[in-house]
Amino acid sequence: MSNKAAVLFRVVAVAEALSWAGLLIGMFLKYVVELGEGGVPVLGAVHGAMFVVYLAVTLGVAKPLGWTAGTTVTALLASIPPLFTWWFETWALRRGKLDGPQRSRQGGTALFREPVGA
Repeated sequence: MSNKAAVLFRVVAVAEALSWAGLLIGMFLKYVVELGEGGVPVLGAVHGAMFVVYLAVTLGVAKPLGWTAGTTVTALLASIPPLFTWWFETWALRRGKLDGPQRSRQGGTALFREPVGA
């Protein structure tokens, strides 16, 4: 289960970051370049939805992945600054936080380090 939880979290984290980037580009076009709405209403709604999905998925995968309260709070706080969910996803992957407690028995997503007992 932890592998599916990790993949779900990774996809949602990157999607939330990309929605932030899209909204920032739209806001730049609207307020700096002054090209009209610049898609801000649509991009804002998409980002808002992705923000809520990210929070729900983060809370849903924390237990299967064996995250401590500190890791979970850090993941939740990463949703506030632009693009930090992508940073957190990369950090968590490199630190083995996306492998879950059953990593050595079920494979996991250990891309940057050796499995325990190898």
